[in-house]
Amino acid sequence: MHRVAVTGAGQIGDLIATLLVESGDYDVTLFDSSENQLAKIPGHARLSKSHLDVVDSLELQAAVEQHDVVVNAAPYHLTEPIARAASNGGAHYIDLTEDVASTRAVRALAANGISTFIPQCGLAPGIVSILAADIAREFEDLDTVKLKVGALPRYPCNALSYNLTWSPEGVVNEYCNPCTVIFDGQRMQAPPLEQRELLFIDGVQYESFNTSGGLGSLACTWDGKVRNLSYQSIRYPGHAAIMRALLRDLGLSNRRELLLDMFSHALPVTTQDVVIIFIDMSGMRDGRLEQVTYTNKIYGQEFAGRDYTAIQLCTASSACAVLDLLADGHIQKLGFVRQEDIPLSDFLANRFGRVFRTDCGSMEQQAKAM
Repeated sequence: MHRVAVTGAGQIGDLIATLLVESGDYDVTLFDSSENQLAKIPGHARLSKSHLDVVDSLELQAAVEQHDVVVNAAPYHLTEPIARAASNGGAHYIDLTEDVASTRAVRALAANGISTFIPQCGLAPGIVSILAADIAREFEDLDTVKLKVGALPRYPCNALSYNLTWSPEGVVNEYCNPCTVIFDGQRMQAPPLEQRELLFIDGVQYESFNTSGGLGSLACTWDGKVRNLSYQSIRYPGHAAIMRALLRDLGLSNRRELLLDMFSHALPVTTQDVVIIFIDMSGMRDGRLEQVTYTNKIYGQEFAGRDYTAIQLCTASSACAVLDLLADGHIQKLGFVRQEDIPLSDFLANRFGRVFRTDCGSMEQQAKAM
């Protein structure tokens, strides 16, 4: 399983391809609809670049059939056709989507049972689901689980205290779509931007609020097993109030194209970012109610002579770690694989997953140690 097709040559697809070819164990074809975007990616002996129109189903199918596994780093609205091409071609499939409808489509395609489908292999859902499942094993009974993740600018200087660090389409999606939660033992849909909470991490104050998609399949997995479960995005204080005014009072939640245009043209992109993971869990352990909190901050790093942001690093490394576990036989199940089914010990021991360990150095140092 060494022939990998990566669809989407954006920031994440770029790093996924780079990590894989630099490992020396994968031959990668990077596909994108933009030849200009492909031209920006440095060449490598193990890397091929190919123009691909995903809308052309015959062209997509022909491209996929030449590979053992498809890693989908394209926008979420292209998830279903790419996953279908992988299914038809008998290829294994990995993606990064947090879109709920797209994941339902992938689950249906995975029912063919002839290959492995592992969606949502990014940050949240993704590694946060793996971490949460591992912490939960410490408890006899779960009471409340709060998952919070933020991809933030390190030096915010506007009223929103926010810069674009990843896909603006993804931000709009998670701010506007309903959020799955478990509240008082009942699985339900909750509105985004609600249930605001304040938290302190390393002396810095943040706020968090409900956003869509970050729970992945955990709500189904833990339905009936936890009293409260939620996923929230972390932002700097004041962000939620402004976004509620824009989305609710001005009605931009019903004019997503306009909201996307505003985000794309008014919010500067930054490469100086930080990813924050915060998991708070309580339940019964050794006969008493206890609380366990996990926090981690990941910053951007240099790899293979290029600088990568924290969100690129976290998302691409997570996908590559899952691909490695699939390739080396740690993941053997055919059909649909949930993130929470992947053992954290295997993930963190992996050469790509080590990025999330707190006792490891830079990517370059880890690569030299392998």
